[in-house]
Amino acid sequence: MDRTTDKHQVQHQQLSLAKSARHRCNEWIFRDVPSDITIEVNGGSFSLHKFPLVSRSGRIRKLVAEHRDSDISRVELLNLPGGAESFELAAKFCYGINFEITSTNVAQLCCMCDYLEMTEEFSKDNLSSRTEEYLDTIVCKSLEMCVEVLQQCENLLPLADELNIVTRCIDAIASKACAEQIASSFSRLEYSSSGRLHMSKQTKCEGDWWIEDLSVLRIDMYQRVISAMKFRGVRPESIGVSLINYAQKELTKKSSLWNPSSQTKVDSNLTGHEKLVVETIVSLLPVEKLVVPINFLFGLLRSAVMLDCAIACRLDLERRIGSQLDVATLDDLLIPSFKHASDTLFDVDTVHRILVNFCQQDDSEDDLEDAASVFESDSPHSPSQTALVKVAKLVDNYLAEIAPDANLKLSKFLVIAETLPTHARTTHDGLYRAIDIYLKAHQGLPESDRKKLSKLIDFQKLTPEAGAHAAQNDRLPIQSVVQVLYFEQLRLRNSLCCSYGDDDPKPMHQSWRIGSGALSAAMSPRDNYASLRRENRELKLELARLRMRLNDLEREHVCMKRDMAKSGSRKFMTSFSKKIGKFSFFGHNSSRGSSSPSKNSHRTDSKVIERTCASTE
Repeated sequence: MDRTTDKHQVQHQQLSLAKSARHRCNEWIFRDVPSDITIEVNGGSFSLHKFPLVSRSGRIRKLVAEHRDSDISRVELLNLPGGAESFELAAKFCYGINFEITSTNVAQLCCMCDYLEMTEEFSKDNLSSRTEEYLDTIVCKSLEMCVEVLQQCENLLPLADELNIVTRCIDAIASKACAEQIASSFSRLEYSSSGRLHMSKQTKCEGDWWIEDLSVLRIDMYQRVISAMKFRGVRPESIGVSLINYAQKELTKKSSLWNPSSQTKVDSNLTGHEKLVVETIVSLLPVEKLVVPINFLFGLLRSAVMLDCAIACRLDLERRIGSQLDVATLDDLLIPSFKHASDTLFDVDTVHRILVNFCQQDDSEDDLEDAASVFESDSPHSPSQTALVKVAKLVDNYLAEIAPDANLKLSKFLVIAETLPTHARTTHDGLYRAIDIYLKAHQGLPESDRKKLSKLIDFQKLTPEAGAHAAQNDRLPIQSVVQVLYFEQLRLRNSLCCSYGDDDPKPMHQSWRIGSGALSAAMSPRDNYASLRRENRELKLELARLRMRLNDLEREHVCMKRDMAKSGSRKFMTSFSKKIGKFSFFGHNSSRGSSSPSKNSHRTDSKVIERTCASTE
């Protein structure tokens, strides 16, 4: 309906232009010589003379020559580029009347000259050469004028493309923008306090003033301009800002696109343009990370889901979001579901695919590193581990947000919670909170499903506050409550041992690791491996000390037997007891003031010694 109305409006506008052109024609046409030919253009007619027209236009000359015998007096020019208004300018040129060539009419004149064949072949210094000269020397020197010409070319395709008008303007815009950025980059160079030359940081570069100008172009022209800019080497940050500016102008025209509460589908005839804009902008996004804000990517994804864009477009957005998910917020992840009313409130499947992309991207980056350098790293947290911790907190908050949804199936809840690796969560308080909310909202869950949910929780990673809450939570299976009580008892015993073991302290990291295992579980595999290597080295040293003490004992035992063989007195037995007590191999030395180097290591757990012996073998 709207397209039919627009078509009628265009036709009415063309008729009005033809009438006004005919009236203006009567003012400058020869009045003393009667007209001998009538030119009809888009419903309008011009009473003119053959000689001025055939002297400049090859097309009109051919038409008159073909009908010389019949003395043609009426010619109809169908599909003339630019319509009656452009033909009036061409007629003025044929009559020698001056007019101004501008950026708003040069494209129409170029196309009309090609249609009427007003070239040098038929007349010297013809209109075609005039327009070409203006296009090359004036228009292509100014970015704003090139944009204006491209706007005019939108209604002159494909002829404007065939005449190379569009390509010349696009190349001029890309070259101009690139040159402006280079110039602005030189202006930002400055010397630091150390005497080094560096580029000052600015939130917006002065060379990006063209961003606003390009937003008036139609999407197909805009796509070609941005592609040319990327090829010329314009900064990805500038490309990103331009894409954001263009999307905000084109996609916010219909409020339903950016209104998450709107669940009604918009008519496909009205959303065709928006769908094309989304798909085009996604295809133009720079490949570099963090060039565009992640909330803009989520906005594009919401629009792509609602407009039912191509699958490749949505998958590309999900991959880009997954590569920088650690900077996202909870509001970003809450993508509304635009399916039937019985489905979940939020699009859980899309979030799951984003999480999978995040995990795969993390693994692929790790594969690029050398394995030896990865496992030899002594850093407490690698960048990938930091990102995993952030995303784990984000996922736990997301689970807590979607858990009250009555339509949320257990399988979807489980698949979101299990996507991240086990070492991503340093604490399970957030996951426990989300599971507790889900159990509250779905009280009819069978015992088997409740067990599946409780298996997600590592009760050793609960804080004392969360553990106290879980111990009294009747929504959890009884086995889970027993586990919570057991681990709380272990934690209490460890705390008591630490408070009364000041006279013989153990290394803090060792006692924590042996007592609960939480430290190693909270590390990533590469950090856990490095920690185990350090522990192995320490235990190897301890084992070496033990062997040295065993050798000393053996020597003492040999000396004792030799002495006993010489004399059977009881004082040698007393001497033997004192020497054995001095070594205190099993840690029963009563002397607190001893400075023996084995003081802090003689109480090593038998399990640790067994693991050490196994590793040395």
